[in-house]
Amino acid sequence: MRIVPYHGDVQVNLMVEGEEKNEIIEQIKYLKSIQISFRSVCDLEVMAVGGFSPLDRFMSEEDYKSVVEYMRLKNGVLFPIPITLPVDKEIALELKEGEWIVLRDPHNIPLAVMRVEEVYKWDLEYEAKNVLKTTDPRHPLVAEMYTWGEYYISGELKVIQLPKHYDFPEYRKKPDEVRNELAQLGYENVVAFQTRNPMHRVHEEITKRAMEKINGALLLHPVVGMTKPGDVDSFTRMRIYRILYEKYYDKERTVLSFLPLAMRMAGPREALWHGIIRKNYGATHMIVGRDHAGPGKDSKGRPFYGPYEAQELFKQYEEEIGVKAVTFDELVYVPEIGEYVEKREAEKKGYGYVFISGTEVRENYLKSGKKLPEWFTRPETAEILLDTYIPKHKQGFCIWLTGLPCSGKSTIAEILSVMLQARGRKVTLLDGDVVRTHLSKGLGFSKEDRITNILRVGFVASEIVKHNGVVICALVSPYRSARNQVRNMIEEGKFIEVFVDAPIEVCEQRDVKGMYKKAKEGLIKGFTGVDDPYECPESPEIHIDTTVLKPEASARKILEYLIKEGFILE
Repeated sequence: MRIVPYHGDVQVNLMVEGEEKNEIIEQIKYLKSIQISFRSVCDLEVMAVGGFSPLDRFMSEEDYKSVVEYMRLKNGVLFPIPITLPVDKEIALELKEGEWIVLRDPHNIPLAVMRVEEVYKWDLEYEAKNVLKTTDPRHPLVAEMYTWGEYYISGELKVIQLPKHYDFPEYRKKPDEVRNELAQLGYENVVAFQTRNPMHRVHEEITKRAMEKINGALLLHPVVGMTKPGDVDSFTRMRIYRILYEKYYDKERTVLSFLPLAMRMAGPREALWHGIIRKNYGATHMIVGRDHAGPGKDSKGRPFYGPYEAQELFKQYEEEIGVKAVTFDELVYVPEIGEYVEKREAEKKGYGYVFISGTEVRENYLKSGKKLPEWFTRPETAEILLDTYIPKHKQGFCIWLTGLPCSGKSTIAEILSVMLQARGRKVTLLDGDVVRTHLSKGLGFSKEDRITNILRVGFVASEIVKHNGVVICALVSPYRSARNQVRNMIEEGKFIEVFVDAPIEVCEQRDVKGMYKKAKEGLIKGFTGVDDPYECPESPEIHIDTTVLKPEASARKILEYLIKEGFILE
């Protein structure tokens, strides 16, 4: 059995135990604390146990810039993704070099202490252009980055506890645990399989072929941390992974481990990063699929990355990282022989083949309560998906009306709310003025406060949609990046942006409160459309010109869209 070295020949372990841990726990009550995001919690957890070896801290400025520009740490070790800890300006300016601070999760549970060694400013455009190859806020990470603090911090870490996981703890394994299990299997080669989706028969076929191709063992290593917004929830996926592993994989050749990774959806760079992580867990090979870690399409409807970019970059560096890419041509099912074969081979031999698209899975099977065929997925997977599926006309969705002040958003929202309730849907209406008096009371009208207001409403809306409610949000929401961040909080296809369009002159005529007049006279500062810009949606689902359509006709146009999309029955 070959011993796979950790990346950079360094095994990182940031966990402290015994007396040192007890001393830190005692000191915590006297130290300054900061709450870190769920993304940073995931990063901290994987880093603490050595999954990001040789990285032993959130990146310093020198490491950060080197990784962003050259995909290498300052010492030259290949590392394609920046791992950083963002903080707000107010917090950053209060930190003193050399002081120890407590890192707490979003529930205020202390996870680690950090000695502050660096506080530095970062640049969104610089990072996004280099790492993600785009600044399009339709990319989920770009949209999220707009909400991060202005500074990154770095320094020595001591981790006192990992996040508690009560879902399938037996499959949440550290790198040394996975390596021990793989060693017991006794194979020289290990191929890892990364996924963020439910596994069907084609994935099973690919993993089993990969094992045979390398004459080795398989590490099933699905991501259960942060994936793409709108993905099938991790609980459903973990149930599927577990049952497939227990019933359909050879335990003498397979290890299942859940990885609490926060994905970046960074395409080619992310594929390379995934390979380094799997090396740290003991793999010698990794299956790299088409459009690996791709986030879908940009605001112009084009894929963010080419279908084979990830495979090409991985192969360019596979010798250096010590993990070889395993790739396959597209597989299709041939009923005539009852097997999956490569599409090119099927076409060459004149075989007829079948496949089921994601839309067909939803529309032709799940929606009608029909089980997916066994050639496509295992019966247990079909059962789980069927149990968790809710027909589209009972699913939640968010109507987000955006436009200049006095463009007609609130009026349209109220009419649409009545129309939807008359069709049996329960509706929550979040109007900008009402939200300001309750949910966002105390916020001002600076750009930062406006973004906070939009994201607060977006969070509430996402929770309503998640629980299959209908929510109509009527807010000016002038900033495109903030609206896209809300879009990324909600399952794909369930955020319906409605651009309520009216020229500023028309909005002024409708302004019974005289706000535009006061803004032009300088009595109100930062008023959208006067001295603060409104960024029009680039590709909204619905565009309404309120100089042409009356409020009732505008609401009916939205209703017709919802009927066409299947959210409302005629």
